[in-house]
Amino acid sequence: MRLRVVLLLLVFAIVGRSLGQEAGPTATPHRRGWLGRMIHPFSSEPIPQYKDPRLRGLALDLQIMPRTIKLSEVRQLGIKLTLTNQSKRPVSLEFPTNQRIEIYLRHSGGEILTRWSDNHAIAEKPGTVLINPQEHVEYNETIATRDLTPNKVFIAEVFFPKYQELRIQQKFLAVP
Repeated sequence: MRLRVVLLLLVFAIVGRSLGQEAGPTATPHRRGWLGRMIHPFSSEPIPQYKDPRLRGLALDLQIMPRTIKLSEVRQLGIKLTLTNQSKRPVSLEFPTNQRIEIYLRHSGGEILTRWSDNHAIAEKPGTVLINPQEHVEYNETIATRDLTPNKVFIAEVFFPKYQELRIQQKFLAVP
C-alpha cells in the first residue's frame, strides 16, 4: 500500500513539473507548477539569477501608465521601474554618470523609435545606489509619444546602461 502511495506521489510530482514549465527561454522569471504552488502556497517567486554575481537577488518590475495609449490625449508615456532586492544581502550599484536607466520605445519589429536619453542632459557625475535586503528603488520617468502611430503594438524597454543584464520589456497598444 505504501509503495502505491509513494509511486502515485512521484507520478504527480513529475506530471506537475512538466505541466508547470514553459517552452523555451523567456525574459520573465520561471513560473512554478501547480503542484509546487499547492505544496508551498505562501512561498514567493524564485530569485532571478544573473551571470554577474553582484546582481543576484535583484528583480525588475515595469509599469506603463496608461496601459493603452490614446495618442489624441497622451503626449507623454509614464514609465515606472521598480528594482527590488530579494536577496539577504545589500546590493551596491555604481554608475559613472548621473544616468541610471535608459528607456527605448521600439516598434514591434525591434526598431528603436525614441530614446529617453536623447531629451535629457547626462553629466559625468559618478554615483552609487545601495539597495538593502527586501527594499526597492523606484524610477518614475516619462517619454514622448510623438513617434508612435495608432493601432499598433509597441514595446517599452527599460535597462541600466552599465548593467546590461538588468533589462525588462513590456508591450502596449497605441490607439487614435
